[in-house]
Order: sequence, then structure tokens, then C-alpha cells
Amino acid sequence: MNYGEIKKTDIANGEGVRVSLFVSGCTHCCKGCFNSETWDFSYGKPFTEDTEKEIICALNNDFVNGLTLLGGEPFEPSNQQVLTPFLKKIKEQFPSKNIWCYTGYLFDKELLNDSRARCDKTDEMLSYIDVLVDGEFVESLKNVSLAYKGSENQRIIDVKKSLETGQIEEWHIVSDRIKMK
Repeated sequence: MNYGEIKKTDIANGEGVRVSLFVSGCTHCCKGCFNSETWDFSYGKPFTEDTEKEIICALNNDFVNGLTLLGGEPFEPSNQQVLTPFLKKIKEQFPSKNIWCYTGYLFDKELLNDSRARCDKTDEMLSYIDVLVDGEFVESLKNVSLAYKGSENQRIIDVKKSLETGQIEEWHIVSDRIKMK
């Protein structure tokens, strides 16, 4: 897997201060994508053990709330193969930090059911993710006033609660804080 960028103090892609990893490779190719250079699976640099150490070091700061995965597409099957064991390490080393993930795939229709995204790592990868922003970016539904998402069709999902209840449990912004519906 390759990655395009690591942001060590990102405040735009999830709640609080985050370390964000922009992976390479995306087959959605959404019109108006803000990061279209990452569609190419060979874009950027190889994700190595040194890359993992760099991210872990950045997460070790008390002011960092957690890790965010973006892209590209973290749930492309080839990316899941690399990200899943890495996320396991993150959860083991930083159990109090949360993991957010942005995906163009729909949680209930494509990640939990047969689809081009689903592979032998999908369920395990989902088990490490706390918040999932799902759905392709739709340029005609773009709304810059939305917190943590780019278009009105996207959902902010509490993954753990959704897996427990068997229903989509969305997060909503109330007074600059994310609250459960």
C-alpha cells in the first residue's frame, strides 16, 4: 500500500486533534474529489514499518484524540490487507484513542454485505473503527457547512453501536460536539 500524506495535527477530519493518514488507491473516482491524485494506487510513498512508527510516535501525544484514515479509499481490499494489522496495533497501544475512517462505500450495503470492497479483512477492520463517514462524495450535494463530511448524502456512523444493535446509529453535531441520535 502507498500513502499520499500524513497530517500530525489535523483538526478537519474528525473530532479533536487527529493524526490523519491519506492512503492511495480509489476506484470510486468521485467527480469533484478534493484528493483525486490519491486515486492512483501507486501515488505517494510506500507504507512501511517506519511509516507505522512515525504515526505511532505522533499518536503518543496527549493532545491527540486519535487516528483518521482517508484517501484514496481505506476500504479498497488491497488497502485493508495492510491497514487491518496496523489498526490492531493502534488499538492495543492506544486503547483510549479513537479511530475515524472515511469511505465511499456504504457501511450497511457494501461493507457488511457482498461487494467489491468486502474481503477477508473487512469485519476485523470494522471492529477497530469507532466512527465511519460513509458514502461517495456527490458534488451536487456538496455543502461546506457540514461538519466532518463533504456532501449531504454522507453519514457519520458510530460503528460499534451499529454493530451491536444491527441498525445504523448515526452521529449528529450538537453545539460543536458529536452526540448520538
